[in-house]
Amino acid sequence: MGKKLDTTNSDHDDQSENNVIKEEISLNLRLWVPLFYVIYYCSFLIPGIIFMLFIMFFYLPNFLEVRNFISLFTNIPSLIASLTIPVVIIICYLIHLFVVALITRWFYNYSEKRSPTKSGIIPRNIPSKTLSNYHFRSFIIKYPKNVFSRGPFPWLLNWMYNFVGTNIIGKGTVVEEQLAGDRFVEIGENSYIGTNPGISSHSVEGIFGNISFAKVKIGSNVTGAGFNCYGPGMESGDNSWWLPMTGATKYNILKGNNYYFGTPLRKIFKRKVIEYLQITEADLKRAEELKQKQIEALKRKKKKRERRLND
Repeated sequence: MGKKLDTTNSDHDDQSENNVIKEEISLNLRLWVPLFYVIYYCSFLIPGIIFMLFIMFFYLPNFLEVRNFISLFTNIPSLIASLTIPVVIIICYLIHLFVVALITRWFYNYSEKRSPTKSGIIPRNIPSKTLSNYHFRSFIIKYPKNVFSRGPFPWLLNWMYNFVGTNIIGKGTVVEEQLAGDRFVEIGENSYIGTNPGISSHSVEGIFGNISFAKVKIGSNVTGAGFNCYGPGMESGDNSWWLPMTGATKYNILKGNNYYFGTPLRKIFKRKVIEYLQITEADLKRAEELKQKQIEALKRKKKKRERRLND
């Protein structure tokens, strides 16, 4: 079962000129789709059993089957039943999320053992284990990402990425709802990635081209505004500030400790910052002082952790 690409003879001359072979890409959907249903149904099995047991053996006899309306507010078991049902629902939902992440982690780690994730160029015109596992990992992470980000606890998405192993996201980091950003991304501590960013560790070179796949690395204490783009292989050093609609192309290396703007991005100097943000030099000085305090606080935290590890 695969995605059929055009391989007519009329395109033969173009293929030889561009040195690109158009052929069928084998996507093993007959295996992948059942794995999705395993994640989906198994994640509801345990919380579903817990919830039904609670309803049948506690909520039903102590609340739903009580005939006297007044006793619902005076009988202790009835009060407990009415007050605990939202707690039970939340607990069952959290168990559902955990099972989704747990099964996804099993499948994801299995694919990593077969073909570990690494930076490089993945040819699409040559069937390979690397290409197959690239597509599999892209497929298997979609449902967990949607469940966590669209649920009532979207901040658990960072935990899910760290638990499954698709991304590494540091403590205190906030990532708003983003495009892609579900694999091969590393973000340091106390960073903020603003609204609707595009974080992509891969790019396809044309319709039939190869896949450029490289880790996106964003340092600690990095602040990104809305609609920023982070291309595959880019690295942003610590203490960086990105203005709105700033874009980093593939393999951009930023040292940090600076402001960036534009697409492709470039450094912005003090005069431009004051003009763009419509602030005074005193405001900028206060921001720099605050930045230094944050840097010092991060250094103290690291020293404390090192001491704890040494002890």
